[in-house]
Amino acid sequence: MERDSRIDLNLFRVLDAIYTHGGVSAAARVLHLTQPAVTHALRRLRDQLGDPLFVRQGNRLLPTDKVRAMMPSVQSHLKGLLASTRAQPAFHAAQLQLELVIGFRDILESIVLPGLMADIGKEAPGVRLVSRRVAADEVERELGAGTLDLAVDRPLRAGSQISRRRMLDETLVVVMRRNHPLSGQLRRSDYLGAQHVTVSPLGESSALDVLLGQNGMFREVRMVCQHYFSACQIAAASELLLTVPKAYADHLAGLLPITVHPLPLRLKAIPILAYWHQSKDGDAAHRWFRERLVKSITRAMTASSR
Repeated sequence: MERDSRIDLNLFRVLDAIYTHGGVSAAARVLHLTQPAVTHALRRLRDQLGDPLFVRQGNRLLPTDKVRAMMPSVQSHLKGLLASTRAQPAFHAAQLQLELVIGFRDILESIVLPGLMADIGKEAPGVRLVSRRVAADEVERELGAGTLDLAVDRPLRAGSQISRRRMLDETLVVVMRRNHPLSGQLRRSDYLGAQHVTVSPLGESSALDVLLGQNGMFREVRMVCQHYFSACQIAAASELLLTVPKAYADHLAGLLPITVHPLPLRLKAIPILAYWHQSKDGDAAHRWFRERLVKSITRAMTASSR
């Protein structure tokens, strides 16, 4: 009966282990297999090659002439296969051709994306960025589904499959029009007694108002906007106050007739984190993009603090 010319490559790992360590027991320990499994593999390879492969001499198995002749080639090929599984292809950002979808709040979009796109445009002209708003309770699902590559937001509930990195701490300030009656020292009673414009894309109560209510404090909200830029424009043209992250307020202070004041409430800074699916941890392109994002956020925050 003609032997099958197809051979399981794993059998050669067993052959190499027996040849190198001199016996079935030692080979089993090295390969983390049972002795019967190694014996069965050796029997299969003997059948495939039509040779006993090893002969017993005392406690050792000595290779036959066929094995001694073939082992240099077998070991060389095994090393090559192992090296190929460990090798990482060279990464060249300039060669990337892909689209990255990021979930950004509109504040970060305004102050971070210009610098980020400038960096990426120089290093990787084939990369296309899509920025969109993603509801907090949808972030984990979209990251897992691959419809979202990365999200930057306040602390979110996410499972162990989601990796995260703290990017910055967000501090709130108050924006008002120039020459506003409260443009002097803004006290807590002034702040709570004033009228406000807030930002909420879905129209619900802001996180700040929920927090204030939990502490028995309330403010009069006269207008709710979808975006911070329009809210800043409203504050610049009215008596309404706007509470906004400091980096964005400092950015707009050079564009609109507004002044920026410390928030007269004791609040902890709000951490902002980047989220991505852990399957992207080792992805060279994704890792490159995350580092560029960190650089752009750091640069934007540094510029706002000057």
